[in-house]
Amino acid sequence: MWIPTEHEKYGVVIASFRGTVPYGLSLEIGDTVQILEKCDGWYRGFALKNPNIKGIFPSSYVHLKNACVKNKGQFEMVIPTEDSVITEMTSTLRDWGTMWKQLYVRNEGDLFHRLWHIMNEILDLRRQVLVGHLTHDRMKDVKRHITARLDWGNEQLGLDLVPRKEYAMVDPEDISITELYRLMEHRHRKKDTPVQASSHHLFVQMKSLMCSNLGEELEVIFSLFDSKENRPISERFFLRLNRNGLPKAPDKPERQCSLFVDLGSSELRKDIYITVHIIRIGRMGAGEKKNACSVQYRRPFGCAVLSIADLLTGETKDDLILKVYMCNTESEWYQIHENIIKKLNARYNLTGSNAGLAVSLQLLHGDIEQIRREYSSVFSHGVSITRKLGFSNIIMPGEMRNDLYITIERGEFEKGGKSVARNVEVTMFIVDSSGQTLKDFISFGSGEPPASEYHSFVLYHNNSPRWSELLKLPIPVDKFRGAHIRFEFRHCSTKEKGEKKLFGFSFVPLMQEDGRTLPDGTHELIVHKCEENTNLQDTTRYLKLPFSKGIFLGNNNQAMKATKESFCITSFLCSTKLTQNGDMLDLLKWRTHPDKITGCLSKLKEIDGSEIVKFLQDTLDTLFGILDENSQKYGSKVFDSLVHIINLLQDSKFHHFKPVMDTYIESHFAGALAYRDLIKVLKWYVDRITEAERQEHIQEVLKAQEYIFKYIVQSRRLFSLATGGQNEEEFRCCIQELLMSVRFFLSQESKGSGALSQSQAVFLSSFPAVYSELLKLFDVREVANLVQDTLGSLPTILHVDDSLQAIKLQCIGKTVESQLYTNPDSRYILLPVVLHHLHIHLQEQKDLIMCARILSNVFCLIKKNSSEKSVLEEIDVIVASLLDILLRTILEITSRPQPSSSAMRFQFQDVTGEFVACLLSLLRQMTDRHYQQLLDSFNTKEELRDFLLQIFTVFRILIRPEMFPKDWTVMRLVANNVIITTVLYLSDALRKNFLNENFDYKIWDSYFYLAVIFINQLCLQLEMFTPSKKKKVLEKYGDMRVTMGCEIFSMWQNLGEHKLHFIPALIGPFLEVTLIPQPDLRNVMIPIFHDMMDWEQRRSGNFKQVEAKLIDKLDSLMSEGKGDETYRELFNSILLKKIERETWRESGVSLIATVTRLMERLLDYRDCMKMGEVDGKKIGCTVSLLNFYKTELNKEEMYIRYIHKLYDLHLKAQNFTEAAYTLLLYDELLEWSDRPLREFLTYPMQTEWQRKEHLHLTIIQNFDRGKCWENGIILCRKIAEQYESYYDYRNLSKMRMMEASLYDKIMDQQRLEPEFFRVGFYGKKFPFFLRNKEFVCRGHDYERLEAFQQRMLNEFPHAIAMQHANQPDETIFQAEAQYLQIYAVTPIPESQEVLQREGVPDNIKSFYKVNHIWKFRYDRPFHKGTKDKENEFKSLWVERTSLYLVQSLPGISRWFEVEKREVVEMSPLENAIEVLENKNQQLKTLISQCQTRQMQNINPLTMCLNGVIDAAVNGGVSRYQEAFFVKEYILSHPEDGEKIARLRELMLEQAQILEFGLAVHEKFVPQDMRPLHKKLVDQFFVMKSSLGIQEFSACMQASPVHFPNGSPRVCRNSAPASVSPDGTRVIPRRSPLSYPAVNRYSSSSLSSQASAEVSNITGQSESSDEVFNMQPSPSTSSLSSTHSASPNVTSSAPSSARASPLLSDKHKHSRENSCLSPRERPCSAIYPTPVEPSQRMLFNHIGDGALPRSDPNLSAPEKAVNPTPSSWSLDSGKEAKNMSDSGKLISPPVPPRPTQTASPARHTTSVSPSPAGRSPLKGSVQSFTPSPVEYHSPGLISNSPVLSGSYSSGISSLSRCSTSETSGFENQVNEQSVPLPVPVPVPVPVPVPSYGGEEPVRKESKTPPPYSVYERTLRRPVPLPHSLSIPVTPEPPALPPKPLAARSSHLENGARRTDPGPRPRPLPRKVSQL
Repeated sequence: MWIPTEHEKYGVVIASFRGTVPYGLSLEIGDTVQILEKCDGWYRGFALKNPNIKGIFPSSYVHLKNACVKNKGQFEMVIPTEDSVITEMTSTLRDWGTMWKQLYVRNEGDLFHRLWHIMNEILDLRRQVLVGHLTHDRMKDVKRHITARLDWGNEQLGLDLVPRKEYAMVDPEDISITELYRLMEHRHRKKDTPVQASSHHLFVQMKSLMCSNLGEELEVIFSLFDSKENRPISERFFLRLNRNGLPKAPDKPERQCSLFVDLGSSELRKDIYITVHIIRIGRMGAGEKKNACSVQYRRPFGCAVLSIADLLTGETKDDLILKVYMCNTESEWYQIHENIIKKLNARYNLTGSNAGLAVSLQLLHGDIEQIRREYSSVFSHGVSITRKLGFSNIIMPGEMRNDLYITIERGEFEKGGKSVARNVEVTMFIVDSSGQTLKDFISFGSGEPPASEYHSFVLYHNNSPRWSELLKLPIPVDKFRGAHIRFEFRHCSTKEKGEKKLFGFSFVPLMQEDGRTLPDGTHELIVHKCEENTNLQDTTRYLKLPFSKGIFLGNNNQAMKATKESFCITSFLCSTKLTQNGDMLDLLKWRTHPDKITGCLSKLKEIDGSEIVKFLQDTLDTLFGILDENSQKYGSKVFDSLVHIINLLQDSKFHHFKPVMDTYIESHFAGALAYRDLIKVLKWYVDRITEAERQEHIQEVLKAQEYIFKYIVQSRRLFSLATGGQNEEEFRCCIQELLMSVRFFLSQESKGSGALSQSQAVFLSSFPAVYSELLKLFDVREVANLVQDTLGSLPTILHVDDSLQAIKLQCIGKTVESQLYTNPDSRYILLPVVLHHLHIHLQEQKDLIMCARILSNVFCLIKKNSSEKSVLEEIDVIVASLLDILLRTILEITSRPQPSSSAMRFQFQDVTGEFVACLLSLLRQMTDRHYQQLLDSFNTKEELRDFLLQIFTVFRILIRPEMFPKDWTVMRLVANNVIITTVLYLSDALRKNFLNENFDYKIWDSYFYLAVIFINQLCLQLEMFTPSKKKKVLEKYGDMRVTMGCEIFSMWQNLGEHKLHFIPALIGPFLEVTLIPQPDLRNVMIPIFHDMMDWEQRRSGNFKQVEAKLIDKLDSLMSEGKGDETYRELFNSILLKKIERETWRESGVSLIATVTRLMERLLDYRDCMKMGEVDGKKIGCTVSLLNFYKTELNKEEMYIRYIHKLYDLHLKAQNFTEAAYTLLLYDELLEWSDRPLREFLTYPMQTEWQRKEHLHLTIIQNFDRGKCWENGIILCRKIAEQYESYYDYRNLSKMRMMEASLYDKIMDQQRLEPEFFRVGFYGKKFPFFLRNKEFVCRGHDYERLEAFQQRMLNEFPHAIAMQHANQPDETIFQAEAQYLQIYAVTPIPESQEVLQREGVPDNIKSFYKVNHIWKFRYDRPFHKGTKDKENEFKSLWVERTSLYLVQSLPGISRWFEVEKREVVEMSPLENAIEVLENKNQQLKTLISQCQTRQMQNINPLTMCLNGVIDAAVNGGVSRYQEAFFVKEYILSHPEDGEKIARLRELMLEQAQILEFGLAVHEKFVPQDMRPLHKKLVDQFFVMKSSLGIQEFSACMQASPVHFPNGSPRVCRNSAPASVSPDGTRVIPRRSPLSYPAVNRYSSSSLSSQASAEVSNITGQSESSDEVFNMQPSPSTSSLSSTHSASPNVTSSAPSSARASPLLSDKHKHSRENSCLSPRERPCSAIYPTPVEPSQRMLFNHIGDGALPRSDPNLSAPEKAVNPTPSSWSLDSGKEAKNMSDSGKLISPPVPPRPTQTASPARHTTSVSPSPAGRSPLKGSVQSFTPSPVEYHSPGLISNSPVLSGSYSSGISSLSRCSTSETSGFENQVNEQSVPLPVPVPVPVPVPVPSYGGEEPVRKESKTPPPYSVYERTLRRPVPLPHSLSIPVTPEPPALPPKPLAARSSHLENGARRTDPGPRPRPLPRKVSQL
C-alpha cells in the first residue's frame, strides 16, 4: 500500500534506472527527485528537472538528503537544508555540464580545458565542505575559493552574476532592492576594476654566475637603490657562491631567494634599481700564484644593475642575464653602481662576452598575508625576507623592532712609515657594558645568519678607502644601554705570510648617559693608534677616551687636534622602544623637572609623529597626569596637546594606531575628572569661533571632537562609577550648553572670507561620529532630538557655499549610516530632516552621488515585507516628499549625455542605478493604501496625467538594456516585477480618468508603448534560458509577459471607438508582441488584429492601412529572427476563425492569405541567411521574395531594398554579371530627370539623374568584371547620349574611351562558355520557393556536371541525388524528404543570325551562344521496337526535351524556374541526319582552325579524322546506308524521302570534307605521324568506294572556298598568289572547301557529336573569267555559308553550267568582302568596288535581298528555280565595273550611330550578267571592317554562289536554322520558273525556290540585344559639326552587334509578312528605361 512519506522527501539518484517496470520513472545518475509516497522498497515521485512526469523507482537507487517542506500537501515544495553554497555548486555544475559539452562541439578547446579543471577543483572543494571536518576559518577560506571559481565560470560562459552575502546566495525577496543593487554593484566592480594594491613585493631568486675566470668563492649582495635620492632604500640580500658560480648551500632555498617586502606605489618607478655587488674571497691579486699567500681577503669583483621599470609590465622575468661590470679603479668601487646607472660604464670592463648573472625576478602585489596565501609554494620552500630601510609606510601597533643600521663609509689613514699606501681591513665588534663581545648580532643581509664580527673588503694600496657597506645590528633593547661598537684597523700584507697587522681602532657608544640613543647621521670617529699586540679586550682602557671628533673630553683637546686619521660611519635607528629625541624624554619624565612642563607641552608639536606613537600610552598618561596635577594652569595646554595627538592619528601613516588609542580609553584611561575641563575648553573654543579671525587652530579642535567626546564620555562614566552617578544633571546641562553653542555657530552665515563656513564644514564632517558616544549616556530619543535640533539649525540658503552644502549632505549621509538611525524610534524623528535636505539638493540637481547613497541607505533599512506601523508611516512620508522629485531626477540624469571618460561613466552609471534601485524599493514597499493616497493627492486631472506620463517614461527607461549590465538578470527580474505590479495599480486610474469624453491619446499611447517594450525585453524571454533557470523564474515570478499581454488586451477592449486612434500605429508593436514564441501570449494578442481590421473596415470601408503596416513590419521583424512556422499557422487559423461571420470575410481572407504567404517566404529567407557562405539557396530565396514584393504586394521600397540585398549577395559570391542585372532592376525605375531623391540605403541625397548615372557606372563596372562587355557597351552608349545632350564632353570622352576598352576586351580576352544544368527539387522538405520545381542553372567557370552535383549536395546535405532523368512521380513530390535531379542541358540561342554570319570572330559569337537564353534542350536516346543487334541505328530514337524559362539566363540569378517543357521524339533517320551534321560541322571547324593556325598542334584534327574514317571501315556511315537506304525502309517510310536525300547529301558532303581535311592534314602533319596519315588516306578511299563515290570531279565542279573565321584576314600577310597577266588571280584547280559559322547544339548519345550547324560545301572552280555559277550536283547541299571567297579563288564557272540558275544568298552583311584589300579583292559582282555612302545607298535600293525559302504551302512547280542567273540588275553590275575601272577606292566612314532607316524596296529585273572577266583594282588600301550593326545591301553579294539554303542540288532539305528564322527579307516567287533535271540516286521530288523581280518584304530581325531587349524606337543620328566629322581611317574599330531598329511594318505592292517563326519571349524591360 502506498503511504505518503513524512521524512523521505528529497534524494539524489546514485544509479541510473531505465523505468522498464509499469509506471516506472526513468532516472539518470545525478538527478534530484522529490518523493511523494513509498511502498515496500519503492518510492513514487518525480524528477525535479521534469516535475510533470511522475512514476515509481527503487528506493535503493536514491540517496536521501535532508530537506524542509513548504506548503505540505498537493502543491508542496521541497527545499534541501544543506549549505546554500553546496546547493548553488550543485545546480551550477549541472548547468555547466551541458554548456561544457557544447564548448567541445564549438571547438573552443582552451575554455573547454580550463573549465574542466575548474569543475574538478569545485568538486574537490565540495567534498571538503560536505565532510564537515573543516575549522571555521578553513571553511570560510574554502567557500571563498568556491565562490570565486563559480563567478569565474559564470562570467566565462556568459551566465548571470549571482548576488552573495558572506559567500551565500541572496534571495532578492529577503533584502531591499537598494541592498541587492549594492551587492550586485560590489561584485560587478570587483570583477571589472581590480583594486590597485598599495603594497608591492619583489621576489628575487639567484640562479648562477656565468664567468670564465672563476675559481674563488663569491659573495653576491642585492639591494634596491633610489637613483633620484642617491641612497639605498632596502636592506641587503646576501648570498654566497662556490667556485663554480652556483649557490653554496643548494639544500637551503632561503639562502638563494628573497622577497623584498613593503614597497610602496611611489617606489615603483623607473629610477629605482636593483643593484648587485659581487665580492670575491681570495688572494689580494686575482692573478697571484697559489703559494704567494694563504690568507683570504674580501676583494671587489664586479657590479650589475637593473631598473625595476622592466618588471612593471607584470611578466615574470625568468633566467634574466645581468651584465656584470668589473671595476678597474678600486677607489671608485663605492660608486660603481651609480656610474653604471648614469651610463658611465665605458670605464669598466665586462667580465666576459658570455658572462652574466642569471636571476629570476617577479613583482607581486598585495599585502604580505595575501601573498602568503596566493604564493604558498614560495613560502613553503623557504624564502628570506628583506625589509625596507626604516619603518614601512604604515606602522602597525604591534610591530616590535630595534634595528640599528651602520654604514661603514670611509677612512683617512697615514702611510705609517711605509713607502706605499696601506691595504686597510676594518673589523667590527659589538661590546656590551661588561666588556664581553655580543654574539650573532651583526647581519650582513637577509639570507645569511648573523655573525659576531664583521670584516670589510680590502682596497689595494689605498690610504683613503671608501667602503659604503651597510650592516644591520638587531641588538635587543636590554643590551643597548652601556654597549658600544669597536672598529679595528689592520694592514693586510701581500707577502708570503699574509699577516694582518693592527695599527688603530675607533669606537662609538650606542646610548648617551641621558638615555638617548646614538643620533642618526654621519659620525666622524677618532682613530686611536695602537701597537700590533695591543689587547683591546679590556674596554675600560679606552672607553674614557673621546670617540668622535665632534666631542672632546678633558685636557685631550690638543692631542686630538694633532691626529689626521679619521673614520666615518653613518647610523640610522629603527626602533619601537628607543628614542633619540630629548624633548620626548623630558616630557615623559615631567615629574623630575616640573618647571619644564610648559616648555615640554609646547615642544610636543615639533616631535616627529613616529616618536609620539611609539610611546602613545605613556604620552597620554603624562598629559592626563599633568591635567590632574593642575588643571587651571595646564588645562588648555594639555587640551591642545591632546588635540595634536588625536589629529596625528588621522595621518594615513599612523592610522592603525587609532585602535591603540581606543584601547587606551577603554582600559587604561583613568581621568575621572577630566570631562569637566575638556567640556569647558571645548565650549570656550566653540564660543570663540564666530569672533576669531584665524580659525586654523579652532578647526584642528573641531576635527578632533570625536575623540574629545570619547574622553569626555569615558571620564564621566568613570566619575559616575566612582561617585554613584553624582552631578548627572550638571553634566547634562553642560552638554546641552555645548550643543547650544554649536547650534548658534552652525546657524551663522559666513560673511567675507568664508573661514567660518570652513569651520562649520570641519565640525559637520566629524559630528556624526559623536552620536555613538552620546548614546552611551543618553536615551535614543534624546540623542535623536539633539541631533535633529543641531542639523535643523543649518542654514538652507544654497547659493552661499557649494562646498559647505556638500559637507552638510555628507553629514546627513553619515547620520543615516550611524547606529542612531537604525533605531526605528530615532529614525522617525530624524527622517524629516534627512528628507528635507535631500529634497533641496535633488531639486537643484546637486551632489547627486551623495543623495543617491543616502537614499540607498534609507531604503536598506526598510525590509520588503515590513508591515509594521512605523515602516508604513515612513513610506507615507517618503512618498509624499520624494516620489515626484525622484522620478524627475531619474528623467534628468538619464537624458544627459554619458561622460566620455571611463571613470566618470562608471560614476554616472552608479548614480543612475542607485536612484533606480531607490525608486524600485519605494514602489515595492507601497501598498494599496499608499497607491490610493497617492492618486487621491492629485488635485486636477492634469496633475495626474503629468504624473502618469512621467512614471511611464521612467519605466521605459528602466527597461532599457543598458540600464543594468547584461549579466544582472536577477536585478532586471526584480525591477520588472515591481514595474508590472505598479502598472496594474495605475491602469485602473487610467481607465477611470482618461476614457470616453476625457480620453487622452498621449497617455494611452505611452501606456501601450510601455507594455509592448516590457513584453519584448530580452530578460523575459524564458525560451532562451536553461531549464533550471526557467523553472526558478516561473516559480518566483510566473511569466510576466502573459500577465502584461492580458492587461494590454483588457485595456484595448476598454477603448471602444477610441481604438481608431491607434490604427495603424499600434499594429507594428502588437505584431512584435505576437511574434514572441509564447502560445498563451499569442492566443491573447492575435485577436486584436481582427479587431483592428473590423474597426478600420467600419471607418474607411477597407483595411488597406492594416495590410500595409502588417506587411512592412513583418519584413523587419522576421529579418531580426522573430516568428516561426507555428506562428504562421496560428496567425492564419485564429484570424480565419475570427472573420468567419464578418461581412468583409472575402477581403479578410485575401489579406490573411497574403500575409501568410509573405511569412512563408520571409521564414525561408531567414533560414537561408543563417548559413555562412553565399550559395544558390540564399540567392534564389532573395529572388523569390523580391518578386513577391513587386508582383503581389507592389511595395516599391521593399522591392528596392531586396534588390540591393541580392546585389550584395552576388558581389560576395563574385557573380558580377548577375549583380549588374540585379542593379539594372533599380535603374529601370529611374528616369533621366532632375527630380530630387531623398537619402536612401547607401545613396546620399541627390537628383534622379545623378543616381541613375551612378547606377549606370556601377552596372558597367560589374558587366566588365563579369566579362559581359556587350551589355556594358549598350549602357556606355546610353550614358554617352546623356553626356552629349548636356555637352559634357569631358565625361563623354571618358565614356567613349571606356566603350572602346570594352570592344578591345571582347576581341582580346578569353571568355569561357559556362555549362548549364537542369535541377529538380522534389519533396516537401525543400523551402517553399524550391519545392517540387525545376530550374536551369548557369554553372561557374570550369564547372562540370560532377562538380556542380557535388556543390548542390553540399548546399542541401540532406538531399538524395536521383540517378535517372525521368520525370518523378507523385510519391516523390509528396515525400517528406529532399530529392535532387540534376543533368546537363544545352542552351539554344533564340536568334541564329550572328552565329550563322560568316566572318564574325569566335570571340563575338561565343557571347551569343550562352547569353539571353530562354530555351534549353536535353536528349535522351532510347530504342523503340525491336533492337537490331547487327545495326542498332535502325531503332535508335531520341527523346528531345525542350525547357523554357521564366527569364533568360544570365539574369538576376544564376538559375531560373522552368516555365514550360516540351517533349518530342526524333526518329532514327532524323537522329542520323543530326549526328552527321554535327560531325561535319566539327570537322569543318577543326580544319578551319588548322588552316588559320589557331591550333597549337594538329592532334585534335588527327583524332577527329581518324575517328570518322576508321569508323567508316568498321561500319560508321555505312551503317546508316544499311539502315535507311535499303528498299524496304524507303517503301515503308515514303514520307522520309526528303530526309533520306538529306542524309545522302550529308554523307557525300562528309566525304568532301574528309578529302579536304586530309589535304590540310598532309600539309601540317609532323614527320613522325606520316605513317598514320598514309593509313588514313588509304582507308578514306575504301570509305569512298563504300559510298559509291569514284571521283568528285566527275560529278561536281569547283567552288570557291570560304572560311568561317575570316581567313582572308589571315591571308592578307601571306605570300601573294600567282596573278594572271590581266590582273586576275589564278588558283589551283582543286580548291579548299568552305565552312560556315559554328552554332551550338547539344550532343546525342552517339560518338563525339559536335554542337554545331551544318553549312554548304561548294564545288571547284574551273575558270577565272566567268561569274560564279553552280552545276547541279548531288554533292551540293543546302548548308549555309556566308563567308567571302578565299583570296586565292577566282569567280568563275564553266560555260557548260550556263543552264544553272544563279541563286541569291540570303541577306547577309558584306563585312567579309570589305575585309580584303583591293589587291586581294576580286572585282566582280560578288566583290563590287566600295563606293561613297550616297552611292552605296543605290545598291541598298537595288538588291534588297531576295531570299530562298522552302514554303511547304507552295506546290512543286511554284518552287522551281528562276533561270535568271542574277538577282540584281545589269546596271548595277555595270556601275560596279565602272567604279572598279576608275581605280579609286574610298572606304566609307563609320558614323557613331549609323542610320537604321529602312531602304525602300525596288522592283528590279533579273538579267543574266555578262560573262566578261572582271579585274581587281590595282590600288592598295588598308582593309576596313564595317560595323556589324551597319546594314548592308544584299545586292553587293547577290552573285555569291556560297548560298544559304540553296537548292541547286534539287534537294529541299533546309538546315536546322532555316532562313525563315534568320533572314531579314523574303521574296515573292517569280511567275516564270523552269524545273531542273536532278541526277540524284534517290527518287525524291525536288522543290526548288525561285527568285523573281517582285519587291522584297522587310522582316524584323530576330537577333536579340545583349540582354534580350528589343529596341523599339528609331534613333536619329546626332549630326556632328564639320570639325568633328569622322575622317576616313585605314581600319576603324568594329562596333558590336547592336539591336536593329524596328523596320517599317507596312507592305508595299501587295507584299505580305510571313510567319515570324518561334515566338519571342516576354520582355522583362525596355532599353529606353535603363
